Amino acid sequence: MPHVIDCDKCTSCGACADVCPVEAISEGENCYVIDADTCTDCDLCTSECPVEAISAE
Repeated sequence: MPHVIDCDKCTSCGACADVCPVEAISEGENCYVIDADTCTDCDLCTSECPVEAISAE
């Protein structure tokens, strides 16, 4: 199941996008977003987020 980013917690630091091996994370209008169709559910982004804004959908 793809991961999602909670925009209320996201600080737009970009750490998650830097670690994503399939480039499924990009900067959105208000925060970073994960493309569910591209996400491989590798879970690397979850531990990289300093504010714990990423979780499984």
